[in-house]
Amino acid sequence: MASSLFVRKSLADCEADAERRGGLKRSLNKWHLTALGVGATIGAGIFATTGTAIVGDPSRPGAGPAIVFSFLLTAVACGFAALCYAEFAAMVPISGSAYTYAYASIGEFVAWIIGWDLIIEYAVGNIGVAIGWAGYFRELIGHFGLDLPAWLATDYRTAHDAFRTLAATPNDPVTQYMASAWAHAPHIFGLPFIINLPAVAVVALITIILVIGIKESADTNNAMVLLKIGIILFFIAVGLILIKPHNWTDASSGGFAPNGFAGISAAAAIIFFSYIGFDAVSTAAEESRNPAKDMPFGIIMSLVVCTVLYIAISIVMTGVAPWKMLGTPEPMITALQYASGPPGLLNASRFIVALGAVIAMGSVLLVFQLGQPRIFFSMARDGLLPPVMAKVHPKYKTPYVGTILTGVFVASFSAFANIAEVVDLTNIGTLFAFVLVSAGVIVLRHKEPDRPRPFRVPFVPITPLISIAACAYLMLQLPGVTWMRFVAWLILGLVFYFFYGYRHSALRRQSLGMTRVATGESTSSGV
Repeated sequence: MASSLFVRKSLADCEADAERRGGLKRSLNKWHLTALGVGATIGAGIFATTGTAIVGDPSRPGAGPAIVFSFLLTAVACGFAALCYAEFAAMVPISGSAYTYAYASIGEFVAWIIGWDLIIEYAVGNIGVAIGWAGYFRELIGHFGLDLPAWLATDYRTAHDAFRTLAATPNDPVTQYMASAWAHAPHIFGLPFIINLPAVAVVALITIILVIGIKESADTNNAMVLLKIGIILFFIAVGLILIKPHNWTDASSGGFAPNGFAGISAAAAIIFFSYIGFDAVSTAAEESRNPAKDMPFGIIMSLVVCTVLYIAISIVMTGVAPWKMLGTPEPMITALQYASGPPGLLNASRFIVALGAVIAMGSVLLVFQLGQPRIFFSMARDGLLPPVMAKVHPKYKTPYVGTILTGVFVASFSAFANIAEVVDLTNIGTLFAFVLVSAGVIVLRHKEPDRPRPFRVPFVPITPLISIAACAYLMLQLPGVTWMRFVAWLILGLVFYFFYGYRHSALRRQSLGMTRVATGESTSSGV
């Protein structure tokens, strides 16, 4: 049994299987793919988690203005991983991302682990994005004099914690609002009914768009990406005239790097959430018009664009306001609140940034919701998940069953979950996927050295090893409770694999059938 766990699917079989079972519609060019990567990457991370990375929290130090180096550190780790993804995506233009790459290089058991792990990146990560989107949406409609009852716009844990701390911060309007959810929510079976309705609504809308079709989804994403980049550039432009250089070097606040490299490293592990998404380009490989050229371009270009924007935003953000004031879920808006400048300009800028956050996270939701069903699609084609997950809509040519189920899963948990509970778990799951993809490049170079590679990672095995080391380092910066949750998730996945996936694996059935034919055994009874 041990050897059969690592049965490997050849790259030729991957391509032939996709054609035989019905491929997806190839309608995306390199700029569609770049926009998908940018749309997935710029979102909840830069808009929501940067404040915590700058200021820190009780469990880890903050980077202060040196957050710019945290972004560079994370970009380097992601850059090496992106090269590995690009080689596989050009060589294996099949849906499934790291799952398919692991199946072709290391074997089925590792492929299952990484496919199960990618649920953390896409579905669980999207729960956090939906929750963050809901917060900015609530603030945006507040500019129009509209307001939702708190019990319809937050989660149970946040409301409960706010209610408990209200006495200590009676003048904090945010705490007052969240505490009102606990105090005024209707009760069902004696418990307050608290639900994040905007998060549920936006996931439902995105799911409908994705069922209609990938081309329509990509066009919608392109429009959102262009608009949100324009708004981000607006924030940078406004911030440049508001910068006070002493905010970067104020000795009373600890200077530029108040917590040294420890703070920079801890922040890098947090803001890794800001980079999750460039690898989502690889999930659309089967829908790329020219994957050999377009996939590497889309993956690498989206990472470059996002890194440049992140560095510019972090420089402006910490220059506009004292860094110690930025530890909120909306650091860009907070920076404008503490900035010195014309009140009219600052008020208008806060509104535009709130609008930008809603658009940015909306496009992230779209791309992540696009990616998860396509991983299910590939796993079901291989027999590791029930075949219903591989059903393609007869009219729209999309994996609609997986799309709908993903939407239901994300909407259900985003209705009640707390964003702090999912960000670290998403980070560790994605970093683990990067490690396995990087290792897969080394393995496949050894097993199939003559395989045509339209894009080649330079300096193998040095480059993949650097990627593995960098990702492992960031994983070690995450709290111990995150590791425990991650291990528990993997154990649950292994249980499912041995009870279903191992027994229904199409590749194992094929291999066993060929073995029986070779030995003269009857194959009529099946596996």
